[in-house]
Amino acid sequence: MLRAAVRSDVTATAPRDVDYEAGTGTSAADYPTLAAKLEQAAAVTATALDAYDRPVVLWTGGKDSTLVLYVVREVARERGEAVPPVLFIDHFAHFPETLAFAERWADEWDLDLRVVRNERFAALDPAVGDEFAVADLDGETRAELDRLDYDGETLTFDPDSLAGNHLLKTVPLNDALRAGGFDAAFSGVRWDEQEARAEETFFSPRHDDERAPSHDRVQPVLQFDERAVWDAFWNVVVPDAVEGYPEGHAPESAADLPTGVAVEDLPVSPKYWEGFRSLGTESGSGAAADDPAWVQDLGDGGERAGRAQDKEDLMGRLRDLGYM
Repeated sequence: MLRAAVRSDVTATAPRDVDYEAGTGTSAADYPTLAAKLEQAAAVTATALDAYDRPVVLWTGGKDSTLVLYVVREVARERGEAVPPVLFIDHFAHFPETLAFAERWADEWDLDLRVVRNERFAALDPAVGDEFAVADLDGETRAELDRLDYDGETLTFDPDSLAGNHLLKTVPLNDALRAGGFDAAFSGVRWDEQEARAEETFFSPRHDDERAPSHDRVQPVLQFDERAVWDAFWNVVVPDAVEGYPEGHAPESAADLPTGVAVEDLPVSPKYWEGFRSLGTESGSGAAADDPAWVQDLGDGGERAGRAQDKEDLMGRLRDLGYM
């Protein structure tokens, strides 16, 4: 079951014996095949498991972070090591299907899954659209708003706004990294997703303690594009999870699944079957088409078009504050 993160007083100190320039000047084209992309992901993961004392996997239940989780699990298994803990950020606005998916596969894969949330907001029992007087908020929350240069007298609870994203995602992430003493975090960002992430490297330092707890981001799937992610699912991830699943079979609908296999048997979030190509908040995400995500035209640049919070300036600012 999903459970709250265990707090500790351990302080993470990121080691510096990795190549922070790895990936500079390269692109997805330098990894032209699925095999090459997966090989690079495994190599980055193995290096990280050697280099860091206490890594953690950031998991949203979406396709990219699930692919990262798959690679980490496989590399750890091959090395005879335990899978690192997994962090799931609860921003109070998930699709119910996303939460159920995380519950199901955390149990199936025997994950050490830790749900992290902004407990100060949890105490307010917020709903999208609720308005709060800034003066009535706790001191830590007001300090985080100051970091955003927020000057409003009230704060509307909107998980897709800059303030909402920061308070509900970045703040609990940084709190969890600090509390767990994690010195590295596996993340599922990709070069092609956004301009704000196009210059990322496989090992990305976060050593400015004023912005976030000192740690490194490990980014094994930078070299994947949207199509390659789905190719990895239908050729590797799903066949490894479902006994007898035909390698490479990307179903055009639920009716196209092999006999005896149901949607819930697959490590693929149900919303992708409904046409969503990127999963955000329930109120701020929309389906791109009626067909499952992998059946759509994935070369149209519209992967994240249905996500209200996906603006370049917003994502750049969130990254500067410590988000993914």
